[in-house]
Amino acid sequence: MVEIERKFLITSKNFIEKSHTKYEIAQGYLNSNPERTVRIRLRDKQGFITIKGKSNQEGTTRFEWEKEINYIEAQQLLALCEEYVISKTRYLVTEGQHTFEVDIFHGDNDGLIIAEIELTDANEMFEKPEWLGEEITNQKQYYNSYIATTPFKDW
Repeated sequence: MVEIERKFLITSKNFIEKSHTKYEIAQGYLNSNPERTVRIRLRDKQGFITIKGKSNQEGTTRFEWEKEINYIEAQQLLALCEEYVISKTRYLVTEGQHTFEVDIFHGDNDGLIIAEIELTDANEMFEKPEWLGEEITNQKQYYNSYIATTPFKDW
């Protein structure tokens, strides 16, 4: 239940043509405290609740627990979330042995595009596609929980 991931900005939308899966996401936070975030997510017709712990100093590793929940209940919980619900389109792109999750944000976060890659070890090597830009792994303003309280348009 430990998540190891790195985050990057995107330099072009060339990843779209290489993606093999696409879905819509709406997510909000019942608690956006960095010590323990509690997220509700709707992904197409599925609902999820996720609890994440505090990140390590490098921002690559943290506790994560996720469980699928009833879609209607997830919608009801989303209505109880803090200020802002994030809307984004997620593309899955496989490069080498890894899959990147690339999010194009909408609404008040329009213009923000972030790629994440989950790893089995914080120092694991991976192929970096040409559309992968600056690493933002430990930059808190790119955490979804931060974006939910301070949208990209306000930066």
